[in-house]
Amino acid sequence: MRAPTARYLAVPVLLLLTAACGAEPALDTPAASASAPVVAGKKINLSPDQNRIRTEKVAAIAAKVPKEVAADGKLLVGFSASGSPPLVSPATDDTTLIGVETDLAQLVADVLGLEFTPQSSSWENLFLAAKSSKYEAVFSNVTVTEERKDTYDFATYRIDQLAWQVPDNSPIKEIKGPADIAGLRVSVGSGTNQEKILLDWDRENRAAGRKPVEILYYEKYGDVLLSLKSGRVQAYFGPNPNIAYNIAVSGGSRIVGTFSGAGPGLQGLIAAMTKKGNGLVGPLNEALNTVIDNGTYKQVLERWGLANEAIPESQVNPPGLPRQEPS
Repeated sequence: MRAPTARYLAVPVLLLLTAACGAEPALDTPAASASAPVVAGKKINLSPDQNRIRTEKVAAIAAKVPKEVAADGKLLVGFSASGSPPLVSPATDDTTLIGVETDLAQLVADVLGLEFTPQSSSWENLFLAAKSSKYEAVFSNVTVTEERKDTYDFATYRIDQLAWQVPDNSPIKEIKGPADIAGLRVSVGSGTNQEKILLDWDRENRAAGRKPVEILYYEKYGDVLLSLKSGRVQAYFGPNPNIAYNIAVSGGSRIVGTFSGAGPGLQGLIAAMTKKGNGLVGPLNEALNTVIDNGTYKQVLERWGLANEAIPESQVNPPGLPRQEPS
């Protein structure tokens, strides 16, 4: 594992982003501090012995899986190795991947009659592996975006909610728009949709004559939390599930604003991702709607304290985060 590093950026230096949720700073040792933390009233099992919720094969849907995917009887699913709970993270054995993402992928594999085969990768390589068909699907907190839809197909399974995290003793009471972050030192995950939103807000602030935001990037969420505690960073912008989990388990901070991962005017959606046009997105969509209808989807979200991120039905390639506007 690389030593923790921070990268500092004083905006207005703008980045060309490949926007998607995920690639968040990783926890140093997810689960080491508590064998059964309680989140949203639920005890979270962080051991490798997950006893996952399972469901039955649906032959009519399984028959629609492309032959090249079904040939080996496995569904190869990619996850970011640098994730954090309750989305996806290593269990207490530091090897087995656990979380709401792996549980939902297991249910989909069950419906398709395939053996769930998790694959771990860096965030960037998830997309390359899906594009090359090395991974048949990706379940790793990926937001639907208009740019990604050029290359990938998506079947949605959760809403995408972002949050602002500040220390308990922070004077910041609420962050609801660009003016509230002018001149602040903040942290955000590199290459994420929240980074795009943050940079859009900063561009709006500078156009209005407000102070620019100062951004620090960290590889590990633990380093973000230390920076918040020390005052080096005044706020962190990241996925709501990760932040809410941390606050429930560890305390010491609070949420001062939540936002759609697709920006203003559109509810962001998290989706299973597969190579565009390979024929798998249809069966993935039908499998997700099957587990939504039979209740196992709800059980998985409740198990990880994410019942408030449920969707009523899975959609294929819905409107996503708008394309990056030229600066």
